Amino acid sequence: MSEKIFGFEKFPKFRLNKPRFPQDTFFGRYLHSLDIIDPRTLFVSEEKLHSCIKLLDDYKTGRNHSASDQQLWEAQKIKSAILHPDTNEKILPPFRMSGFVPFGMLLPNPSWLSLLFWQWLNQTHNALVNYSNRNATQDQTASKYLSAYCVAVSSAGAVATGLTSLIKRANSLNPVKRLIIQRFVPLPATSLASSLNVLCMRWNELEKGINVYDADQNIIGVSKVAAKKALRDTTLTRAFLPLPLLIIPPCVMPFLERKYQWITRSNTRHVLISAIVCSLSFAFSLPLSLALFPQESQISRDCLELEIQNKTKEEYLFYNRGL
Repeated sequence: MSEKIFGFEKFPKFRLNKPRFPQDTFFGRYLHSLDIIDPRTLFVSEEKLHSCIKLLDDYKTGRNHSASDQQLWEAQKIKSAILHPDTNEKILPPFRMSGFVPFGMLLPNPSWLSLLFWQWLNQTHNALVNYSNRNATQDQTASKYLSAYCVAVSSAGAVATGLTSLIKRANSLNPVKRLIIQRFVPLPATSLASSLNVLCMRWNELEKGINVYDADQNIIGVSKVAAKKALRDTTLTRAFLPLPLLIIPPCVMPFLERKYQWITRSNTRHVLISAIVCSLSFAFSLPLSLALFPQESQISRDCLELEIQNKTKEEYLFYNRGL
């Protein structure tokens, strides 16, 4: 009897370049997201990566018949976590989805200069994660990426910094206004900052379009319609991402402070526990947001440009949404 997770077989029959779990259900996409963000892949050696690539290449050419489904799935998980699906280039560890949580946490700091620095650093990290996990089927000049980076970091950073300043000033307001600002402003503001960042860094996809292909991975054409859908879905995942992060810590920390009073007796301990709770909330939130839409998405041929419709009789085509 094979082991199961959420009713899915843990290691089903291997399919090259396909997700391990069904992508037509939320839980299937959630399990796929857990594979993508597994932080253990950050520590994979170059030798191990090459052995995984060789194992998959041997399977593709029929040279290896002894590898188990588990070995093949684990090799594909490592390859997918480290190499970009469009370019096959290695993504630097801080900018992989598996590095989003450990490298993406931002500790609070009271001074304005340090606040600006940490927000710049945080939004730069977000921008590079968005760039590294984009759909890369169409080229763009370095100058355009640099311009996109400047707009992304400045606009998202301005929203995030303004939010932090507003929350700090709320302490001097009357209780009703303070409650409204502290409870209801952070989510839309943080979601807006995240959405602006991904829109700016991937604007090239809207201008040039992205590749769409059939079930056999044959490229049919370049579609701006698919690019619009890909960017819309990815922006929604970024807008959802802060939700658990802004809800869980404010609920958990007061409980911990009441139950374990030693936490509040030291500012260092309090900051450390807060950072741990925020990190765990982020780790919980990331796979949920990524699971909202499949990474390899499909689109009806009838929704695409006329020139693409005329090139194929397939009812549905596919594209890499990015992450």
